[in-house]
Amino acid sequence: MEMFNSQVIAALSKQLDATALNQRVIANNVANINTPGFKKSTVSFADQLKRAIGHKTPMLLTSNSRHIGGAVNIQKITPLTIQEKTTTMVYNQNNVDIDEEMVNLAANTILNDFSTEALNGKFSILGYVIKGR
Repeated sequence: MEMFNSQVIAALSKQLDATALNQRVIANNVANINTPGFKKSTVSFADQLKRAIGHKTPMLLTSNSRHIGGAVNIQKITPLTIQEKTTTMVYNQNNVDIDEEMVNLAANTILNDFSTEALNGKFSILGYVIKGR
C-alpha cells in the first residue's frame, strides 16, 4: 500500500520545495537591488502543477506509468527559475522593485505556512490511523 506516496503528499512536498527555492530567489533579488545591470528572477511552479493535475480526464488506477489513463507523476514536476530580462526599473538597467519583492516574500511565506500545515495535517491523520486512538 502506498499510503505515504499519495498525490496530495507529493504535491505538498513539491510545493514546499518551490517555496524554499522562491525564498532564495527573492533573497537574491533583494541582495542585488543596487547591482547595475542585475535582472531579477522568479520561480514558476504553480502553473506547472495546475497543468499537470488540472485536466478533466478520469484518473485510472494503473500498475505502470506507461499505461493509458495513468495518474500524473507529480514527482517529475520541478520548480523553474526564470530570469526576467526584458524590463528595466532604474537608470542602471536593474529591474528589481523592492515593494514587489516584499509582497512576493509575504505571499511566499503564507504559501509555505499553508503547505506546512496541510502536510502536517495529512501526517497527523495517518498517525491517528496507525495508532488507532
